[in-house]
Amino acid sequence: MLLLAVDTATPAVTVALHDGSATVAESNQVDARRHGELLLPAVDRVLAEAGVGLDAVTGIVVGVGPGPYTGLRVGLMTADTFGLALGVPVYGLCTLDGLAYAAGEVGGPFVVATDARRKEVYWARYEDRRTRVTEAAVDRPADIAEAVAGLPAVGAGALLYPDTFTDPRGPEHVFAAALAALAAERLAAGAELLDPRPLYLRRPDAQVPKNYKVVTPK
Repeated sequence: MLLLAVDTATPAVTVALHDGSATVAESNQVDARRHGELLLPAVDRVLAEAGVGLDAVTGIVVGVGPGPYTGLRVGLMTADTFGLALGVPVYGLCTLDGLAYAAGEVGGPFVVATDARRKEVYWARYEDRRTRVTEAAVDRPADIAEAVAGLPAVGAGALLYPDTFTDPRGPEHVFAAALAALAAERLAAGAELLDPRPLYLRRPDAQVPKNYKVVTPK
C-alpha cells in the first residue's frame, strides 16, 4: 500500500504519502489564496522526498470538506485526475474527521470547527478521535453555543470564536498525514470510505447577481 493524500478544504495545502504503517513524506503550507498554485509542486516534493514516482501510488485519499468551493475543488479535481491517470481508487474522507484524528486522545467528547467564512463555522461533534456522532454542519457560532458548551474544540474555527468555543485545542488545520493514516486504518478494517465528491454544505460565495440582464448581439 502506498497512499497519496491531499486536502485543500482549509487554508492548508497539504500532501502526504503513507505506506499503510507510517507517513513516508509530507508537505504542509498554509495559504488560503494559492491552493491551485501550491498543490502540484507539493506533490512533486513529497514524491521526491520519498524517492518514488507517481506510478508507485496504489490509492489516492482526498479531503472532501466541508470547505469553501474554490479551495476544495482544487484537491478533489487533482485527486480525480491522478486516480484516472493511474487507474487506482480514489477515497474520500471528511476533512473534519482528519482534524479529529490528528487531535489524538482529547479525553472525552469534543468538537471540531473550521472557518466557514461569513462569520460561520463548519463543525461536528466527536465521541473520540475516530468516532463522529453528528453530521458535519455549517452554522453561526452563537447558534450552536449550547450544543458545544464546555467541550474541548479543535480547529481554526474554535480559535476565531472563543466566546462559543471556550476550550480551544490544536491542531488549527488538517494535515494530509492524518487523513492518510485514518484512511489506511479504515481500509485495513474493511470499512467503506466516502466517494470523492465535495461536501460544500452551502452555495458558493460567487453567484450570478440578481436581476442579471443577458445582452446578446443582434
